[in-house]
Amino acid sequence: MDILFNKDGAPLMLSAKSFFAATTGVPKEALDEIKKKQKKVADTKTDQDFTRLDGIELLSWGSNNDFPQWADKIITSTSVLNSGLKFIRNFTLGQGIFACKVVGYDPDGNEILEQYPDPAPQQLVNSPKIRRYMEKAGRDYFKYGSSAVQLIPNVDGDKVVGLNPINAYFFRLSTRDVKTGAEKCIISGKFPDNPSKSEFEAIDVLMDYDAELDLDLRRYNGKGKESVIFMIRDSWSNKDTYSEPVWLSAYLAGWIDIAKSVPTYLQKVYKNQATWKWHIQIPYKFWDRKFPLAEFDDVTKRQEAIEKYMDDIETNLLGSENAEKPLFTFYESNDNGKIEEEWKITPLDNKSKEGDKLVTSAAANSEILFALMINPNVLGAGMPGGTYAGNQGGSNIREAFLVNVANAWVDRQNLLDPIEITLRYNGYSDIVLRYRNTVLTTLDKGAGTKKTLS
Repeated sequence: MDILFNKDGAPLMLSAKSFFAATTGVPKEALDEIKKKQKKVADTKTDQDFTRLDGIELLSWGSNNDFPQWADKIITSTSVLNSGLKFIRNFTLGQGIFACKVVGYDPDGNEILEQYPDPAPQQLVNSPKIRRYMEKAGRDYFKYGSSAVQLIPNVDGDKVVGLNPINAYFFRLSTRDVKTGAEKCIISGKFPDNPSKSEFEAIDVLMDYDAELDLDLRRYNGKGKESVIFMIRDSWSNKDTYSEPVWLSAYLAGWIDIAKSVPTYLQKVYKNQATWKWHIQIPYKFWDRKFPLAEFDDVTKRQEAIEKYMDDIETNLLGSENAEKPLFTFYESNDNGKIEEEWKITPLDNKSKEGDKLVTSAAANSEILFALMINPNVLGAGMPGGTYAGNQGGSNIREAFLVNVANAWVDRQNLLDPIEITLRYNGYSDIVLRYRNTVLTTLDKGAGTKKTLS
């Protein structure tokens, strides 16, 4: 029992069991919080904030240098965003990579591909090493907009023998040299805190303009035995150092907050919808007559007596054993015939329509998927009616998936670049890599799926 008392110990408002309360309007504190949220994202767009580490100007990733950690909390607490990002990562990687040679083009301009004659490249791209690289690099690329890959050379420095994706939690980038454009990748398990001199490693970053040429120049200049970082960035945000992921637009628009708040609201509704059955209005004069202040040594004693009395009232109102049980109250009229001390007991009608909240939730989910360029029907999120209605039939799902595959070309090439550069650096100058796709077909084609290369 929660009771709000005045200074004399008379109850002003009370609630029994549990309750759900909501306020309207936008208080100043909420507006300030919105501004802080916008600043948090806006601060990732520029490179003003930096820290000097052993002579290196380290650029902050986000206002507190914690953008990956901050973004991950949003992603993991929003189910549709989390699963949508994993869906993008998975269909982008396809069903494997093939090492090929382009031997010509057909009349429609399609590549004529042949399997690469040397089996070593195919063995490499089929290896757990490459699968691990693709999975982890794709994760950071889509979740945070940037991924760092460490190219590890052999002892002689004439070949690259490993691709090591660096967890976005643990790398930050330096400012670029004004003349050469050179930058460094700082790796430390201390981020977002600033590491000491002995707690980080600084590795050169290949230049964006021509990473393959830069790698060859390093070998020519005697740096072939040193590992180097290849940065994979989504350039859509125009942020040259720390790219922003596309889902941030849904966050700034407020759809992610809505998607997260609807389940919380519904949990409160389901927990409390059967709790408040009655609204009991008690006149102030009743308390003065029932519990005169003069009969109590102090206000606290009076409050305790009133709480016990209201517990007894609640016990007599609720429970199956009290079904159809009468409750007797008394009232008094003044000289004018006006009732002064009448208790009013009114059954409460729940005006909330949970179905409306589910429609809002579905709209928020759709908007988040739109920000990710995913047709909601592919994930079974199409709505049966209204603004976001969509046909969830097989044809619509197949077409939406094909659009996803077509749109994935740039992201796929970005993820393939470190592998192709590695293979060419190792002597396979004429090799190309293509993804295998499983494409859904109709039953009249004689099979449910077919394999293609892209």
